[in-house]
Amino acid sequence: MKGKELTGKFYDIQGFSVHDGPGIRLTLFMKGCPLRCPWCHSPESISFSTELNWMEVKCLGVGKCGKCLSVCPHGAISPGRTKKSLKDNSDIQLITLDRSKCDDCGACAQACPTKALYMCGTDYTVEQIMELIRRDVPFYRHSGGGITISGGECLCQPKFVLEVLKRCKEENIHTAIDTTGYVDWKHIEAILPYTDLFLYDLKNMDSELHKRVIGVLNERILKNARKIAAAGGKLQIRIPVIPQFNDSEQSFAAFGQFIQELGDAVEIVQLLPYHSLGTVKYERLQKNAPILVAKPPSEELVEARKKQLEDMGLRVMIH
Repeated sequence: MKGKELTGKFYDIQGFSVHDGPGIRLTLFMKGCPLRCPWCHSPESISFSTELNWMEVKCLGVGKCGKCLSVCPHGAISPGRTKKSLKDNSDIQLITLDRSKCDDCGACAQACPTKALYMCGTDYTVEQIMELIRRDVPFYRHSGGGITISGGECLCQPKFVLEVLKRCKEENIHTAIDTTGYVDWKHIEAILPYTDLFLYDLKNMDSELHKRVIGVLNERILKNARKIAAAGGKLQIRIPVIPQFNDSEQSFAAFGQFIQELGDAVEIVQLLPYHSLGTVKYERLQKNAPILVAKPPSEELVEARKKQLEDMGLRVMIH
């Protein structure tokens, strides 16, 4: 009997990406993450399963459509609040989704004519992903780019990631892994020979604060970064600059000291200033999750933190 073909679950695939490693890249975003960052700008990446999203702005309303009400097998969708149409100021009665009844079966998404209801999470085989990767090879060659596998935490699907990386190296395609570092070392060790660059997240050097805000201690993350450096891997350290969490001079002094310890393995440090663009995505998921809503850090503060790291001998860029 033939075994089941290896698949990976993705929530997005973006071509012509220029922020996820060198050159022009295809970035593959895989579902599932063990961290719970309240500022996450891609909350659809957190769950490991395919899940229902609802985009209010696309909803025609119960009066004009309402198809989802009749097809839901669990009675999870019902008439909800009324809002004014931006087009003609008429009343539109929206739907209400009861997540306690929804099992993400997708029946409503199939019935929705405008894709206001849609499923997030698609399974691909290795060969299907390689076909997408090969389409952009001329752009990789011209720009010094390649592919980046991101998440969520892509290394929570380690077998699939390893196979894609192996195939890419066979075809001489530059590879990068965007990781939280919060995975078993064996998964990182397995992909080391096939990974040209690790885009490696550091969120806070205080382990207890890390656990209190994000849900996990940071020792594994720091230990894995040290091991990658010792094994000859290359790192691009990424630091999200989060108000009242890690944007202080003291926090960046700790970041800088640790990054210095990694030595020549670190090619560059990338600062990612907090933004609130992800909040609308939480509304689409309609889940009660802790969400950080704060004022983005000022340009002056981010520049000051950049200079602080540069004064410690590090190469730094702002995204």
